[in-house]
Amino acid sequence: MARNASVIRKLPFVLLIAAVIGCSQLATRRDFYTPIDAELRSGNPDKARKLLEEARDKGRFAHKDRFLYFVDAGMLAHYAGDYQTSNEKLAIAEQAAEELFTRSVSRAAASLLLNDNVLEYAGEDYEVLYTNLIMALNYAAMKDFEGAFVEIRRANLKLEQLEQKYGKAAREYRRGMTRDTGQVEIDFDMPRLRFHNDAFARYLSMHMYAAVGKYDDARIDHDFLTAAFAAQPHIYPFEMPDVKYRSENGAILSVVALVGPSPIKEALSLRIRTDKDLGLVQVLYDDPSREGAEYTHLPVDVKADYYFKFALPLIVPRQSEVSSVEVLLDGTVIGRLDKLEDVGVIAEQTYETKKTLVFIRSVARAIVKGLAAHKLKKKADTGGLAGWLKKAAIDVGTDLTENADLRSTQFLPGQVMVADFDVKPGVYNVVVRFLAGDGRELYRMVRENFEVKDKGWGLVQASLPR
Repeated sequence: MARNASVIRKLPFVLLIAAVIGCSQLATRRDFYTPIDAELRSGNPDKARKLLEEARDKGRFAHKDRFLYFVDAGMLAHYAGDYQTSNEKLAIAEQAAEELFTRSVSRAAASLLLNDNVLEYAGEDYEVLYTNLIMALNYAAMKDFEGAFVEIRRANLKLEQLEQKYGKAAREYRRGMTRDTGQVEIDFDMPRLRFHNDAFARYLSMHMYAAVGKYDDARIDHDFLTAAFAAQPHIYPFEMPDVKYRSENGAILSVVALVGPSPIKEALSLRIRTDKDLGLVQVLYDDPSREGAEYTHLPVDVKADYYFKFALPLIVPRQSEVSSVEVLLDGTVIGRLDKLEDVGVIAEQTYETKKTLVFIRSVARAIVKGLAAHKLKKKADTGGLAGWLKKAAIDVGTDLTENADLRSTQFLPGQVMVADFDVKPGVYNVVVRFLAGDGRELYRMVRENFEVKDKGWGLVQASLPR
């Protein structure tokens, strides 16, 4: 309790600083991405890469946001076909993610007053997972199957360890609440992660095994791929593509397309109402369409009745302009791609476990700062305009420090689409057409004189992240 008293005494200074620097330090800035995204959507990944580097040179990526830069730079390099540079950037991001996660959890548990925006961003689980999957795709394009298998194994290991990762984080948070604020202890249960088998990883692995003649291993991965759809309908709520790794005509031509924009985060505005008699904290929606409706409630021992604001980040998929993707071989349409993975669904599902920690910590922080601000307002209520201005400044400062952390990578795909075609070995002109819902061609990728051999894997990559 002594530590809480100290925190409350220091809060006016914290609120004053927040009011001055809130827009730049405690809010997520994404406006600088607009021209970069415009170039990428127009089919100019090299120009997008240049703009990203200029943004970095201008300080748009703070040191705490370095994971974002390396993933974004790695993805833009991938879209430009610079697979080696893409892997170099993504490898740095992947290596930093674990270290940054451990550090950010420790700092978050040490002080509830810290807004998540000031912590180092360690990436969401789907973002970290895709560093490995895109690196595997890059290696496969460079015919470095050994390197690709390493990344696939790392991706599978991440999925296996996710529950353990958040179990440890939950214990840190519980200790932090007890240590930092004796007055705010919230009991919570962690939802179980229900994602253990990634279809994209299995698809890549299956084809690479087949390419080197290990058909038994390819069959096993095909079985794992089938199981991913059968056992995880919440991750894969659509039909499994008709994939094939053995040919009757002599060769397999595979087309893999990264389609649409990646998910982003948006703020869910909420309010907390405390009830000291019931020992209850009620969380209410604050947006106009649902204002006053209950989001949830928690049994929390509070010492007074108050009402204040906070915000929670949510993963939100973005819509793609692409309705379908078709493939032409020497001018003849041979088929369309099917969805293998919806990155938006994976992002939402893997975020569910972390969201509990973010929510609990946000509620605890809002209670501590809200109650402290209320005490300050009582002291500041000296009457007249001066007293009103002091109270208003406290409210503004408190609200500024409750901005939701909306940081996320910008250039991961929204969907992974694939098709496998059984063709005769030969040299072909391959065209991949991205079509809108009304049949308009949004973009086409052309690979002239592409050789499909009777051995190996004829892999064509295409992308339209819009």
